[in-house]
Amino acid sequence: MDDSKETSAIAEQRRKDRQAALESSDSDIGLCGWLLVLFSILLTLFTLPISIWMCIKIVKEYERAIIFRLGRILRGGAKGPGLFFILPCTDSFINVDMRTITFDIPPQEVLTKDSVTVSVDGVVYYRVQNATLAVANITNADAATRLLAQTTLRNVLGTKNLAEILSDREEIAHSMQSTLDDATDDWGIKVERVEIKDVKLPLQLQRAMAAEAEAAREARAKVIAAEGEMNASRALKEASLVIAESPSALQLRYLQTLNTIAAEKNSTIIFPLPIDMMQSFLKH
Repeated sequence: MDDSKETSAIAEQRRKDRQAALESSDSDIGLCGWLLVLFSILLTLFTLPISIWMCIKIVKEYERAIIFRLGRILRGGAKGPGLFFILPCTDSFINVDMRTITFDIPPQEVLTKDSVTVSVDGVVYYRVQNATLAVANITNADAATRLLAQTTLRNVLGTKNLAEILSDREEIAHSMQSTLDDATDDWGIKVERVEIKDVKLPLQLQRAMAAEAEAAREARAKVIAAEGEMNASRALKEASLVIAESPSALQLRYLQTLNTIAAEKNSTIIFPLPIDMMQSFLKH
């Protein structure tokens, strides 16, 4: 826990140092730059009130503006939301959307650790955490994050076997999120969430797994039936011992059986004969 906190603190300090280096002071523009800025200010003043419409810009609540003065990022970093002013001749700006962005990871054919080919797709949620780094450090943060997510998905799943992919989706998603968050930190991107959507298996493997599951169910059914037969035989044994102790119990059981047969509206009634009676006839 302490190591993770220390690592986060170091990463945060590095991000602040990079941002401070990017946000160079106005004195870096040199003498010619200051002359151009002064000329732009005078031109703006001379053309008032028409020029005021070119100087006032508005950014929305979910946006930030990065202002470039003579090609350098203006001191103070991102501007907004609300009103801000620029010089029409020397300044330009780029709007950065700070809202959470969602994209689907296309299905990736991955060879697992136990040599099984599966097709896996997912979804990633991320947002721009630092607008200055997102503009100055990378050409297209969205495209780079999408490509990195596909590569990370392949790398993470390549170290797992099929059983782990099917059962440990949350762990895989968390591992992907941590890897993506660390890799996109220099771009000012914060990966908020990663989810594994679907794992598609080859058709032959699906049939093999279905046959295995069916065989396992049949084996459990046979075991349960055998246990039931064993329990029934034990109950019959105990019942025979009770009837042997009381001869009248056998007559009562016989009458109960006749009652059950009569309730089913049967016209045939079977009268059992004792074995001893049959033996006496056989002797004659």
